[in-house]
Amino acid sequence: MGKPTGFKEYQRASLKRDPVEKRLKNYKEFEHSFDSDEAKIQGARCMDCGIPFCHGDTGCPVDNLIPEWNDLVYRGHMQEAIENLHSTNNFPEFTGRLCPAPCESACVLGINEPPVSIKAIERTIIDTAFENGWVKPKPPKELTGKTVAVVGSGPAGLAAAQQLARSGHRVTLYEKNDRIGGLLRYGIPDFKMEKWHIDRRMEQMKAEGVIFKTSVNIGVDMPVKDLVDKFDAVVLAGGSEKPRDLPIPGRELNGVYFAMEFLTRNNKNVAGDKVADLISAKGKDVIVIGGGDTGSDCVGTSNRHGAKSVTQLEIFPMPPTERPSSTPWPYWPAILRTSSSHQEGAERKWAVNTKRFIDNGSGAVKAIELVEVKFENGQFIEIEGSAKEIPADLVLLAMGFVHPVHEGLLKQIQDMGAELDSRGNVKAEYGDHANAHRTKIDKVFVAGDMRRGQSLIVWAIAEGRKAANSVNAFLGVTVN
Repeated sequence: MGKPTGFKEYQRASLKRDPVEKRLKNYKEFEHSFDSDEAKIQGARCMDCGIPFCHGDTGCPVDNLIPEWNDLVYRGHMQEAIENLHSTNNFPEFTGRLCPAPCESACVLGINEPPVSIKAIERTIIDTAFENGWVKPKPPKELTGKTVAVVGSGPAGLAAAQQLARSGHRVTLYEKNDRIGGLLRYGIPDFKMEKWHIDRRMEQMKAEGVIFKTSVNIGVDMPVKDLVDKFDAVVLAGGSEKPRDLPIPGRELNGVYFAMEFLTRNNKNVAGDKVADLISAKGKDVIVIGGGDTGSDCVGTSNRHGAKSVTQLEIFPMPPTERPSSTPWPYWPAILRTSSSHQEGAERKWAVNTKRFIDNGSGAVKAIELVEVKFENGQFIEIEGSAKEIPADLVLLAMGFVHPVHEGLLKQIQDMGAELDSRGNVKAEYGDHANAHRTKIDKVFVAGDMRRGQSLIVWAIAEGRKAANSVNAFLGVTVN
């Protein structure tokens, strides 16, 4: 697993980035994979640690065999490395760019040294594989005669569809938007992942037999029952798209939007579409409410628009810079994370709550009123005398998603007998057994954020793969 003494001889390296002044001028990716020599050195740092916590429950949800492909990279066997990586992960070019890398926080070396650069190595493996033409379609050797519908083309739906097509089923994937990819396409800015990565995989999947149907909103354009009657199995992978709102005075003002309204329209504009209702941050004081990845994406996009100022607000106090005792190794640590977008320019305010949006007199927001808070006994308490106003021409609500959209598809499957859990997600069994991912409706399965709630891309891929395994078991198909 790498060089036995490599972790003592070599220092951790990160991917090289274009300078801020260059990358703010466009929406291109600005990180660059390792060259072959650097990849070998970083692979050499992987220890013979006995129990590799980097994969499994504490590390990689998709169960990447990280020590194995680190060793292969160290030895220069890149073609074998991509075969190993693809055995567990359908789309390492997605995770190698977008995953927050819980594997690295679980790395044994990370107990007292900087962890292995797992995410960067993963990206280098897949980028090298595509450059050398090693990624090819894998159509099934024979067809089963079974038909499967997949609803939703985010990472869960794509993973399920690819696995099922390779198992020999005739798979049709339905997407409500005009292009494939879900939030990969319209939620993630291009500077984090350019969309040709999705198009390239779509072409591979077409060659493997997947039929893509866009601009079809199941539950609106087509009743769910028609889909269930037509196919031998159905996988629901529509994601969790109901945003958390902030119902305070002034919410109705012009200039206050959900983050996805802002990001989706910008992504369509970058793709070359004519967007009549584009939301521009140019020359504006932008407030982003919510401290997570979506908020960070709003920061980076606003900076590329040429915002006058960008301020990101978080109701919780600033986390520590070092791993706290409350999240010990190998768990995901509750620490301060500074994204590339933050480094490009943004003020971050912690432990503040937004009280109201202030009208400019013409029905548009001009400022917000903030109050400092402290978290005690499970609740936020306002600090007396701390209220203040700050200018705001554009406010973006990036506070996460509460559950899948219930209108349309979910309402119809409930009428057919499916259940929702206490959080409003589609209820299905957990685990790796044959009945996992099955809903209360015969031959209807669910995967990804629609089942587990808002989560990571790597969890979505894992869910899609496991749902495909359950569909195969249901259809009586054994896959080697």
